[in-house]
Amino acid sequence: MGLVSAAAKLGPRAQAFLYVLLLLGVCVAALGTGLFDGVCTELGYGHYAERQLAWLPRWLAMPCNSLVNLGYMAVGAYWLRRRPSQSAAWAYHCAVFAWMALAYGPVQWVRLTAQSQRSAALDQWLTLPFFAWVPVWAAQLLRPPRAPSRWALALASQAASVSSYGLALAHCRGFELALAAHILLAALVGLAAQARLGDAASGLLLAQALASCTGFVGLKLLDKPLAARGLLPQPLSGHFLSKLCDIMQIHLSFRFLEHLGHRQGANLSHRQWKRLGH
Repeated sequence: MGLVSAAAKLGPRAQAFLYVLLLLGVCVAALGTGLFDGVCTELGYGHYAERQLAWLPRWLAMPCNSLVNLGYMAVGAYWLRRRPSQSAAWAYHCAVFAWMALAYGPVQWVRLTAQSQRSAALDQWLTLPFFAWVPVWAAQLLRPPRAPSRWALALASQAASVSSYGLALAHCRGFELALAAHILLAALVGLAAQARLGDAASGLLLAQALASCTGFVGLKLLDKPLAARGLLPQPLSGHFLSKLCDIMQIHLSFRFLEHLGHRQGANLSHRQWKRLGH
């Protein structure tokens, strides 16, 4: 109880940082046990269409696929520094998403550099709660609950998301199945939030985010075929463009949820004004 009360005294950004740090720690600790050493991952530079440049240091061996990770960190830093104009709950959800983006860039970079089983599994695993946070945030906007219920929803959703990586133990395509379910859920909750709170501007942002998500999935699958047909010159690749789409969908998700948050606040103010008899 002492730790909980101490955390409650911190601001939304600090609370979000502790949450993401705990999430990362749980995943790293579980991987350290060796439990996930048998999951299917793609190891080795041969899985990428971008050619390795032997004369560059290992952390920059594939320049485009390495440096694109700075984009995740830049998006996270931008939204973390942005002054929230809404509720503390909104600021907390925004900060969690931003800290996740900041952490995800280095995790992917370590995977590219190390080409180890555990770094690859960590990269896969963290993708799931990252996607799962969008429905959590959108649900908070759809029906702002009391504080205990809000935390219960977030923790239950994230626990289910983290646990879903267990599918990778059951089948070689288990991670892809879990990721597909996460993407579908995020899209459906986004559409529900748009139907309840959205307008033309948020609809455009949602459409752009969904298009970016399609590019994220499709271009990654087309990484080798695009290179084989000579459609992308080196060092560009489908995997690199997929990551650019991923960064764009994160930024657009921020903008979409921010816009809905403003509309939610305006609607609440209007209802309160009407209750006063004006």
